[in-house]
Amino acid sequence: MDTPLSTIAVVGLGTMGTGIADVLARAGREVIGIDISDTAAAQAVAALEASTARAVARERITEEERQDVLARFRTFSDLQAAAEADLVIEVVPESYEAKQEVFRALDGIVRPDAILATGTNALSVTRLAADSAHPERVLGLHFFAPVQAMKLVEVVSSVLTDPRAVDAVTRLAQDLGKEPVAVGDRAGFIADGLLFGYLNQAAAMYEAKYASREDIDAAMRLGCGLPMGPLALLDLVGVDTARTVLEAMYAASHDRLHAPAPILKQLSEAGLTGRKAGRGFYTYAAPGSGEVVPDALTPSASADAGGGREIRSVGVAGSGTMASGIAEVFAKAGYAVVLAARSQEKADTAKARIAKSLARSVDKGRMTAEARDTTLGLITPAGSLDAFAEVDLAVEAVAEDLAVKQELFGRLDKICKPGAVLATTTSSLPVIACARATSRPQDVIGMHFFNPAPAMKLVEIVRTVLTADDVHATVREVTAKIRKHPVDCGDRAGFIVNALLFPYLNNAVKMVQEHYATLDDIDAAMKLGGGYPMGPFELLDVVGLDVSLAIEQVLHREFRDPGLAPAPLLEHLVAAGCLGRKTGRGFREYARR
Repeated sequence: MDTPLSTIAVVGLGTMGTGIADVLARAGREVIGIDISDTAAAQAVAALEASTARAVARERITEEERQDVLARFRTFSDLQAAAEADLVIEVVPESYEAKQEVFRALDGIVRPDAILATGTNALSVTRLAADSAHPERVLGLHFFAPVQAMKLVEVVSSVLTDPRAVDAVTRLAQDLGKEPVAVGDRAGFIADGLLFGYLNQAAAMYEAKYASREDIDAAMRLGCGLPMGPLALLDLVGVDTARTVLEAMYAASHDRLHAPAPILKQLSEAGLTGRKAGRGFYTYAAPGSGEVVPDALTPSASADAGGGREIRSVGVAGSGTMASGIAEVFAKAGYAVVLAARSQEKADTAKARIAKSLARSVDKGRMTAEARDTTLGLITPAGSLDAFAEVDLAVEAVAEDLAVKQELFGRLDKICKPGAVLATTTSSLPVIACARATSRPQDVIGMHFFNPAPAMKLVEIVRTVLTADDVHATVREVTAKIRKHPVDCGDRAGFIVNALLFPYLNNAVKMVQEHYATLDDIDAAMKLGGGYPMGPFELLDVVGLDVSLAIEQVLHREFRDPGLAPAPLLEHLVAAGCLGRKTGRGFREYARR
């Protein structure tokens, strides 16, 4: 096990196995590809030929280097070809029976010092090792698709694994240009352990008809900066694969968040397993294609018939960063904006903040000085809500406190003209509670902007059971005019983004609390294995641990699911005043400014 791993066999030449073989061959390893299907083997060779040809076209390698790579990859249909391998990586279907059959056969074929690695992302490595004649040489080596692009490799050891085997595959991963993360044998490991719970909740949200598939996916891409929406990702991973992973996770944790949503079973058993089948949550041009085509499930652009109300002027209540950002967004779109705060001084300060923001845009060439002056000219600062008497749309962006918001809506009800639309930017409080503070709940709706409002494209539009259809249509139309992407959702805690994001963050805290993985490893796993722009602990410290805890508490109270209970570690840090970047310490410490 101390010798370099120069000859590597890959058993199973599906998408993942082919990707692993590609990376190994390019890194100078002799690769033995094994698959019982001649078609799969031929497709693997064709895929390697195509990927290396693209590399030559992009001048990343020479034609001579390409031919060397192709010569290092040989395919076979018999496991006997693995006899001289230093390492065997199996990537066969995700079932104990299939993997155990491979390992038992390999026990009688490979050298005594060869390492056997399973590519499982859900099954117990310990159980697979225990069934082997030499359990000390068995470990997990979990790559992420697409293998050529994703940097993470989870190295999974059991209590039986020889540390020398772990060291050998860790060095291999580093030689491949990957970031190896050592993890224990637990269903889902780190990345999938966090990712699949989130995907499962998204599937359940869609199944409950809470929001459309397009809106769920757009919300997570635009609200969180994720490379792909959860339902599109389920189709890419495979609905059947996701169901298998979740079942393994639920068997280990009994956490309801991991109990597979019934729709995953229904789609799997109907053969609608995602891209590979040509249909899953979406319909594709052909099996294996990533091109989405229309189907009978595609919703219309708006559920409302008819037009909305005319909006010419907008009132924004508040003086903080969010209020200033929202006022800037409306003014840039040509609306006359009244920016009202508790005093004229606060309102003037808020407008000055907008002026600085616009000046930066001019300096960066994003807008002209003339456009800046026009935008500022459309914003009128006011020291009282009385200035909202003639606005067509009033948007509140005050403190996230229900009593404060209800008092404000009671005042808006008396000040704003009949027919004006009243909107709250709350991210977690019930919109209906704001609506009931007025005599016209049909005019009240949620418009949840994301921070910073000028940069973030998403607006969650939250209608209550009392919101009028023309109010909903109006706000959708206005959202499009200010160049934001509207997504519809009901008046339920967390709406779309926070309802999916914060349980994921809470589960990451639980991983650390249980000493399963470190902050750094978890953050690296989600960035390198999931393509997330920030790791969960980086994000928690930016959002604020107090804000995060409050949202977790709201979700827990609303859904009464024990799995949503805030992690005690999060509660303890908040109690200690460790709130993240704003206090200089959260999950990590930061230099004081």
